[in-house]
Amino acid sequence: MRARRSADEDAPGWTAASVEAVAVRLLARREHSRHELARKLAARGVPEELVASVLARLAERNLQSDDRYAESLVTSRAGRGQGPVRIRRELVERGVASEAAEQALSGAGQDWFDLARQVRRRRFGAAVPPDWKSRAQQSRFLEYRGFTGEQIRHALGGEEEAP
Repeated sequence: MRARRSADEDAPGWTAASVEAVAVRLLARREHSRHELARKLAARGVPEELVASVLARLAERNLQSDDRYAESLVTSRAGRGQGPVRIRRELVERGVASEAAEQALSGAGQDWFDLARQVRRRRFGAAVPPDWKSRAQQSRFLEYRGFTGEQIRHALGGEEEAP
């Protein structure tokens, strides 16, 4: 059920101050990409040109940052055991530039090979898959979670070190 709307959200005439207040409330709950904020404000009936100017002002004051959003999402998704391929795709779908997505993934300090191995162990146990069928099943699982082929091979390959 949707929460009650405040007076400024019910008003038919939007002002820069009222749009900014709504955007800041959204940002106070969690980081949002510029694209997400624009979509949410447009869904409330805010004119496109007003959305663009308010979002530009928020970015100037560093209240909204796609870089910060990307870092936050990478940390969150890696903590859930998701790999870089899936995270990158989600960032791009949410309107983050490819360069910012790559920078967030590389700057996360995450050992993706180790994470793939941990995710596999959590799901299937410590034993290396004994046959082709088990190996294929575990490989598909890790691919779905967003790991690269190299990371999957490492996770399935025993105890050798990551490259």
